[in-house]
Amino acid sequence: MYRVIMLNDDFTPMDFVVDLLMVYFQKSREQATEIMLTIHHRGRGLCGIYPFEIAESKVACVERASRQAGHPLRCVMERSDSDES
Repeated sequence: MYRVIMLNDDFTPMDFVVDLLMVYFQKSREQATEIMLTIHHRGRGLCGIYPFEIAESKVACVERASRQAGHPLRCVMERSDSDES
């Protein structure tokens, strides 16, 4: 299992991050806002934990949407410890 993490930057609008979390990670507006604030304040935030192929696809989708919108937002995946899943 892999954690999908969004990384903070000083350019991507907060509303855009919330929208991505709702669209690609099926978060409610409240959950997405909470994750966005974690990203903003801590520099990174957990979007979800998925099997490798799904995590890889979500990272690619978020980064593609960000680039198409002209934002530098980065999303990465990290191997998850087995007790987190």
